[in-house]
Amino acid sequence: MKRIGVIHYRVGGTDGVALEIDKWKQVLEEMGHQVHLCAGDLGTVEGTLIKEIHHHLPAAKRLYRNTFIALSDYDETAYNSEVASQVESISVKLRKFIVEKKIDFLIPQNVWSVAASPALSVALTRVMREFQLPAVAHNHDFYWERVDGVALTCAKALEIADKYLPPRDQQIQHVVINTLAQRELSARKGIEATVVPNVFDFESDRWLPDEYNRDFRQRIGLRDGDLFILQATRIVPRKGIELAIDFVKALDSPKRRAVLQERGLYDGRPFNENSRIVLVFAGHAVDEVTGLYRGRLERKAEKLGIETLFIEDLVAGRRHSINGQKVYSFWDTYVYADFVTYPSLWEGWGNQLLEAIRARLPFLLFEYPVYISDIRDKGIQAASLGSKLQGRDNLGLAQVAQPIIEKAADQAVELLTNNQLRQQMVEQNLRIGRQNYSLESLHGYLV
Repeated sequence: MKRIGVIHYRVGGTDGVALEIDKWKQVLEEMGHQVHLCAGDLGTVEGTLIKEIHHHLPAAKRLYRNTFIALSDYDETAYNSEVASQVESISVKLRKFIVEKKIDFLIPQNVWSVAASPALSVALTRVMREFQLPAVAHNHDFYWERVDGVALTCAKALEIADKYLPPRDQQIQHVVINTLAQRELSARKGIEATVVPNVFDFESDRWLPDEYNRDFRQRIGLRDGDLFILQATRIVPRKGIELAIDFVKALDSPKRRAVLQERGLYDGRPFNENSRIVLVFAGHAVDEVTGLYRGRLERKAEKLGIETLFIEDLVAGRRHSINGQKVYSFWDTYVYADFVTYPSLWEGWGNQLLEAIRARLPFLLFEYPVYISDIRDKGIQAASLGSKLQGRDNLGLAQVAQPIIEKAADQAVELLTNNQLRQQMVEQNLRIGRQNYSLESLHGYLV
């Protein structure tokens, strides 16, 4: 039995890494290990809080910017001093966590790969070596995969990247979540890694209406006859959410509304001239990259006449209440959704794909590189936006060819009106998910 310390910037949330941490924790505890979470934001779970390792702190964001974008807030001497100061401050807290919890094994989550807090990357490496702790580095994303690009800014930044992102060490076993990252890590760093795909619990009880969530549609302002199109991801540019807006615009065309009205919906609900087609954003709605993306999406949706709802304040990783007001589980959103949009341009793997499969919902996707390399050959069925962008609009938002959008909207109409076709698709996808991406498969990787 090991006493495992899982380190991440934030846990207990609805982002992909936080959700994957929950699954690893569950499986490791089922195997008899003790798992202790340590993060800069604990969300809705218990663990050790070290505020200094949260990547949204002004000091961490500034250091990230000056490491990977431009040396704009320091000269090189001041930058070196700031790195040393943050590393020391974090190291003190990490040592205390390891001693107090008697940690004998580490699982850093993205700390040595995406490096949202460069100082944490350095500090954890040094403390790991100081205590001679073995580790499994769970690398979901790498800093060089940023779609907005990176540019190591000075000699110290180059040193950090070379020595710590990720570190080469016989005590560290590296895990990546797709074969593209596996090949790139080997080519860039000479580090061999094991591929462990994202997984999901396909065997527990279905997400269904119950007393807690029964008022969910009403609470977010939807009527029974409205179509609830769920975009469950965070609001960041690489998620390609503008393509979901284009898709909903096509779905809401007079021609397709007429078909929806004539046939009625898959579950027997009528669809009439007063029914709305609403794109609902359930994920974290603060763009952490540019700060501009959400506004651009809102302008696009308004221009196209598409109704959107941002409900992140009503949704969390787990059910709870704030000032007497119910906060719903992330999974409650899937209970009442009619269709899922998942048009990501880049994913390390793709949690929302498995969530839609688990929820027995049809979905739309853009065939991002990892989907093509690692997932598509399994036979998953979805309405597709293809794999090629046509360009960018004047807001810098991604575009695909209009005929592709129209074809995907036609596919969606069939899945929203033909329950037999819908059930055939979602059940096949569920079988594929169980065969390839179950918690049982994760047990095998972690033995």
